[in-house]
This record gives sequence, C-alpha cells and structure tokens, in this order.
Amino acid sequence: MTRAARRAAWVLLAAVVAGALVIASAGDRGGPATAQARADAIGDGVRCPTCRGQAVTDSAAPAATAIREEIERRIRAGQSEAQVESYLVGRYGEDILLTPPSRGVGGLVWVLPVLGLGIAGGVLGIALRRWSRRTLASATEADRALVERASRMERA
Repeated sequence: MTRAARRAAWVLLAAVVAGALVIASAGDRGGPATAQARADAIGDGVRCPTCRGQAVTDSAAPAATAIREEIERRIRAGQSEAQVESYLVGRYGEDILLTPPSRGVGGLVWVLPVLGLGIAGGVLGIALRRWSRRTLASATEADRALVERASRMERA
C-alpha cells in the first residue's frame, strides 16, 4: 500500500468517525408526542433523590412518585422540557439530572473521553510507525541476501 493510499484511508476513517459522532450527538430532535410520553422522557433523565442512580420513572420511592407527579403537572400546564428540568435543578440542585450538563466543568465529562481516545490513537499510531521503521532498518545485509535468495528460489 502506498503512502498516499494509507493517508487516504486514515482521512476516510477520521471522516467516518466524525460523521458518526455528529449523527449520534444530533439524536432524536422530534421528541415524544403525548404529554405522558414527554413526562416519561423527562423522568428518564431525572435521578430519584432517595435511590442510588435510579431514574424517577424506574423507582417506586415516595420521593420519585412525587417528582413524577410534578413533572406530569408541569407538562400538562404547557411547560417545556427545559423549563421542567430548570425547576427541578432549582429545587434539588444539578445532581438531580442523570445526564451531566454539557457546559462548564460538567462539559469535561463529554470532552475528556473523546480527547483521551484521540490522544491514545495518536500515540499508538506514532508507536506503530516507529516500530515499523525500526524493524525495517534493523535488517542486516545478510538478512537481505537471505530474502533475495529465497525470492529467487520461489521464482525458479
């Protein structure tokens, strides 16, 4: 494989990964249609204050039931998802949300894994390139002669 072909393959791989990240981050922007479905979607992203890491839609705790009822009441009153979440954050704090915020320090939760993977991939690529060069450069004249003799024997 030529150097240009390898470079083109890496560029294509980077484009595919970038496209996949864009598509994955876009998500379903349409949102649920019914009020109950909207309330369930919001409840899936809200932590039960008395349970460990459990969404209010999955919990039978009294606090979770109260939060579900409050979410449903606010949805029926015509509030948007952002307004309901803002109310819950104001009442319980940022920890009430199961999904960390994408701004400020919470944004590091989203950025650091991607940066880590990118850096690890770059380091791995550099290491492989150095390894392959060192392997080729360490061949002695005797090794090259042996390979040449073997190649001639195969052709014959």
